[in-house]
Amino acid sequence: MDLEIYDKTQDGVPAEHVNLIQDVLQYAGKYLKLADNTEMSVTLMNNEDIHRINQQYRGVDRATDVISFAIEDDDEEAADFPLVMDDELAAEIPENIGDIFVSMDKVAEQADYLGHSYERELGFLVVHGFLHLNGYDHMEPEDEKVMFKLQADILDAYGLKR
Repeated sequence: MDLEIYDKTQDGVPAEHVNLIQDVLQYAGKYLKLADNTEMSVTLMNNEDIHRINQQYRGVDRATDVISFAIEDDDEEAADFPLVMDDELAAEIPENIGDIFVSMDKVAEQADYLGHSYERELGFLVVHGFLHLNGYDHMEPEDEKVMFKLQADILDAYGLKR
């Protein structure tokens, strides 16, 4: 998986945390059996910046921990103009699944509040956002159960247990 990580924090995110994000998302991609040509990005920011994004795109006037913007393949307009290509060519074209924005301030706040490590919270949030990019949601109780179990399974298998 091709993963771009952007650090927009004022203080800079330590390399070991950037590496953790890279590693846990690569692991999650393999866990879900995503194609090697899958692309996505993660932007690390502070509460102020994620607050602005939350306000602008979700109409929620507060900072949040993670926001995901999935690139949908089932767009109705795109279905009107299907691309026809052979499987070999299709396998070479990258599939961008979307972007995740993470508040590093919230990572620290929530890790402290929940009493687990900063690394566990960081892994939790990026996997949570990653699952949203892959079509999982938690709007309905049954969907929440499926998503949260998968999230826990990935984190536990990776080694970021509670």
